[in-house]
Amino acid sequence: MTPTGLRPTDAVTDTGGYAAARLRLLAGEAPAGETPAGPALRTALARLTDDWLTALLGRAPDVALVAVGGYGRGELSPRSDLDLLLLHHPGADPGRVAALADRVWYPVWDMGLALDHAVRTPAGARATAADDLKVHLGLLDARHLAGDPALTTAVRTAAYADWRAQAPRRLPELRALCDERAERQGELRFLLEPDLKEARGGLRDATALRAVAASWLADAPRRGLEEARTLLLDTRDALHRATGRATDRLTLHDQDQVAAALGLPDADALLRRVYRAAATVSYAGDVTWREVGRVLRSRSARPRLRRVLGGRGGRGGFVEPERLPLAEGVVEQDGEAVLARTARPDRDPVLPLRAAAAAARAGLPLAPHTVRRLAAAGPLPVPWPAEAREQLVTLLGAGEPTVAAWEALETEGLVSRLLPEWERVRHRPQRNAVHRWTVDRHLVETCVRAAALARRVARPDLLLVAALLHDIGKGGDGDHSVEGAAVARDVALRTGFDAGDAAVVATLVRHHLLLVETATRRDLDDPATVRAVTEAVADAGTLELLHALTEADALATGPAAWSAWRASLVTDLVRRAAAVLAGEPAGERADPAPPTDGQLRLAERARTSGGPLVRLSSHGDGAELLLAVPDQPGVLPAAAGVLALHRLTVRAADVRAVAGVLLLRWRVATEYGELPEAARLRNDLVRALDGSLDVAGRLAEREAAYAPRRRGLLPPPSVTVAEGGSRSATVLEVRAADAPGLLHRIGRALEGAGVWVRSAHVSTLGGSAVDAFYVTGVDGCPLAGREAVAVAEAVQRALG
Repeated sequence: MTPTGLRPTDAVTDTGGYAAARLRLLAGEAPAGETPAGPALRTALARLTDDWLTALLGRAPDVALVAVGGYGRGELSPRSDLDLLLLHHPGADPGRVAALADRVWYPVWDMGLALDHAVRTPAGARATAADDLKVHLGLLDARHLAGDPALTTAVRTAAYADWRAQAPRRLPELRALCDERAERQGELRFLLEPDLKEARGGLRDATALRAVAASWLADAPRRGLEEARTLLLDTRDALHRATGRATDRLTLHDQDQVAAALGLPDADALLRRVYRAAATVSYAGDVTWREVGRVLRSRSARPRLRRVLGGRGGRGGFVEPERLPLAEGVVEQDGEAVLARTARPDRDPVLPLRAAAAAARAGLPLAPHTVRRLAAAGPLPVPWPAEAREQLVTLLGAGEPTVAAWEALETEGLVSRLLPEWERVRHRPQRNAVHRWTVDRHLVETCVRAAALARRVARPDLLLVAALLHDIGKGGDGDHSVEGAAVARDVALRTGFDAGDAAVVATLVRHHLLLVETATRRDLDDPATVRAVTEAVADAGTLELLHALTEADALATGPAAWSAWRASLVTDLVRRAAAVLAGEPAGERADPAPPTDGQLRLAERARTSGGPLVRLSSHGDGAELLLAVPDQPGVLPAAAGVLALHRLTVRAADVRAVAGVLLLRWRVATEYGELPEAARLRNDLVRALDGSLDVAGRLAEREAAYAPRRRGLLPPPSVTVAEGGSRSATVLEVRAADAPGLLHRIGRALEGAGVWVRSAHVSTLGGSAVDAFYVTGVDGCPLAGREAVAVAEAVQRALG
């Protein structure tokens, strides 16, 4: 056995030889019988580097060259730092030690390799570790490379002894470090561009779990953990080789190339594998830190107090933890939900659902050994018995604790055994900036939100099941709502709902986007808008459920998906649809309400003055802007451009003519900061109309500054005619990347096409805008078919 503990390669005694051998290895020219990828690549690169550094140091009996951190573990990725420690005896000649250090450090720097280095005595290394947690963690992986092995042994032995002795102080410090990093970097398994090392569930957390195990206080669940860590390392290796950089962030730009290097079909397949590995590390971390907390609490409690609070006393002073019943076969013990001694999972197929539901209702974690035992449960009969269906609904309706219980079942594959359809969405990424979660976690989060709305509906069980299944169709080739409805009906029937209830669940899944899309993109005063809802939803009970599901889905998506404004529009639409379902006539579109006295006065003042007037009033989560402008070409695009220059987001707009004056009423909100003054808006509008303010040029400058912050390829804009959207106007639907001045460009295109914009309904989610424009010809009638298509094509050309 060599001092390194690794089988040596052929010796590399000079920097040029090392550089050439390193290039050959990273290019895929592995030694005979080895694979130049995965653990074999990392080990081979570490061996090669060991030999080179050993040769650089040469004969040095009073010092030791030590690899620490990842290099100490023999896991050297293509662009990893070299973490090195040069140890020396206290009485060594400082000049000679410095010369030996230079003999190693300078060739490493000349190679362009990143180097993290230190020169210390064993006592100095121990003292530094006592003050610096990261240094102490690095020493736990110390590995001797060259020189005096006794120095390395002394430091490594002291590092482990100190770590175990100081564990009650060090482990809380380590957990705080992990929590702070997670807060800063986010959760790896939910990020579209994750940091494989720093994000929660990444390589840093896996290393932290090794350190916890080294303390002998607790150990992580071993199942799948090493495989997960290896997968993350393999992915980082492929990333280093693909980019040629020392990066741990898996950007959108690099994902296809990394996927190909790992033999995967596409970037989504890559992310699903990475997310699965990160979920394993995260779960292991949750379990391990919970166990650390339990052990530290038990150590700090006095034995007598433990006897009073902890349960019955046994022989020899042993205190048996108290076991409190939670459900049939499930008890609470030591802050966890565990199986009762009499529980027999192999004879009780409902037990996994019962245990998870009991744990969630009590707000307790399921003990890992309990989850492993639950895996022995047999399959449920089809259809499920009533108890199984009730326990599923109870689990889904427990609120926030549902997440932990559900994910505990997932660690042993129990969810996919109960609901095989779950595999199609498990760890599936959502390439949409609006979504915070992967598809599977979004579904569980929707259940959490739906549980808070359960008192609003007559059938909370159907609401919760629909919340769990509403995106189950994602991942297929077609419309996920259509595919999901068929899947949801089958799941509902299999879980024991009758045909009528299954049909309601399928309807909710099929139309879970109907209310929010209709309310934000259509004119609520148009009877066709309400008809779109009442034709899809046949009764008031289903409408009530759909309303709650819409809110839960949006709240679980992310902060950009729901607001007081959206909520008010959806509520208004539901109220109108409920009235029609109750028997009130839908009627035809009513004539617009006559202008108010205030609007008439503003229009008269604008006509008399010959220039625009502006009135701005704040209310709720936005503001209303009323513009009165003597009728002239270019009013709509000029007004939209001025609003964009002042960073005002338009949510809705309508236009009417009053005695030669255009009245434009806009619902707006600020991107940030305070509302601008009405006088500033008026002045800029005057300049935009007379041509002295180059609105298009100013917006183009902002667009150019905005463009570099976008990542990935953006799909081209799409402009379509919404058939049946209205009987009194033609509805054009514009989908495009949100950008400064988008509404300005659309307005210019519509004006150039010679149509009249009656109203506009603007919806922006993340980086995507979906806007609807109700337009007519100059005669006030909807556009003919070919004319409508021509206008849509003209707008699309203007945006393209």
